Amino acid sequence: MAGMLYLVPTPIGNLGDISQRCRETLEQADFIAAEDTRVSLKLLNHLGIKKSLVSYYEHNKAFKGDQIVQRILAGETCALVSDAGSPAISDPGEDLVKQCAQAGIVVCAIPGPCAAITALSISGQATGRFCFEGFLSTAKKSRREHLDSLKNETRTMIFYEAPHKLSATLEDLAEAFGSDRGISLCRELTKLHEEVIRTTLGQAIGYYQENPPKGEFVLVVAGAPAQETAVASDSDAAARVAQLMQEGMSRKDAVKQTAKELNLPKNVVYDIALSQSEDTICE
Repeated sequence: MAGMLYLVPTPIGNLGDISQRCRETLEQADFIAAEDTRVSLKLLNHLGIKKSLVSYYEHNKAFKGDQIVQRILAGETCALVSDAGSPAISDPGEDLVKQCAQAGIVVCAIPGPCAAITALSISGQATGRFCFEGFLSTAKKSRREHLDSLKNETRTMIFYEAPHKLSATLEDLAEAFGSDRGISLCRELTKLHEEVIRTTLGQAIGYYQENPPKGEFVLVVAGAPAQETAVASDSDAAARVAQLMQEGMSRKDAVKQTAKELNLPKNVVYDIALSQSEDTICE
């Protein structure tokens, strides 16, 4: 009988955030796959749990993933943990989940700490719609393309960043979104020195030039202001339909094309075109 893969979230700072269900899952698993076995061993020692640990991280996931899958298929249960937070989120565990899914292995995610959601909830930014962007690439071209694709993003955006890269990232964000764009910088979440700075990208750049950044950061960036779309008038719709018909389109196709271009319902454009046609006949 095949085993299972459990995704077990670990504290992002405060060890008291480990849940009873997470503790029990770690105790009952046959083995634990950890991003850094040294970090996970500290947590297990804190919990008083002795368990077999195997390393699974970015640079060994290709062959270690196959080994883990084979052990699970042989009947063992694996608990996957990252250094902090939910495994498989901006984390090599994403690939292990895919491998297990392809092998028909049941994957169970246990709710728990997640730095992105924790930061979003206290950011003061809009939380109704958001997108998680993780770590930006260190390659300049990929980084620029990533940010260019977000220039018109209206949802709140969440990024992760290390302290030694923060200043460069803030400058890139300001170049892409403008220095007056709002940002909440959340660091050391759930730890003793937890801090949230709510400001603009331009002001954040200046602040961290004077105050060297410390700790891991979650950057919660306000989305672009929604652009108002001008509503096309009846005469605009009628003129466009007439133009397309003069170019050889049937009325049906002209109405369809006009509705698409002007973002109007097809039945509305059809009624406008029909009315215009009747007015022309009456004249």
